Amino acid sequence: MTTETARWAYLFEHPGADPARDRLVLESGGQRSLVVAVASTADAPDVAAGLVRDERVTLVELCGGFGSGDVAAVAAAVGDRAAVGHVVFGADQIPAAAAYASAAAAAATATAGVRPGHPPSG
Repeated sequence: MTTETARWAYLFEHPGADPARDRLVLESGGQRSLVVAVASTADAPDVAAGLVRDERVTLVELCGGFGSGDVAAVAAAVGDRAAVGHVVFGADQIPAAAAYASAAAAAATATAGVRPGHPPSG
């Protein structure tokens, strides 16, 4: 008797990420979990479809930073081949999530154009 490994992926946005390289794979207890960074939420549909096709993922979970339109685009990209979930913030966590989003945007702006290992221009 053979049992299929459960395959799950969590996608989150990280500026400059390469989803082929910027990922963590955990495998144990009959489950394979992939945590995958995407450079932009706009990249998520193609990345999710690739994970479903190439890694046989059957559940794609999206970070709370993804909007409802992003979730719909990922769901359309994977069709009925995988379930799509979306982390959401409780109402009491919205101010903290907004503060995080502002800090992340400020950090991205401050480092725009800076490549790893290269000093900022100017």
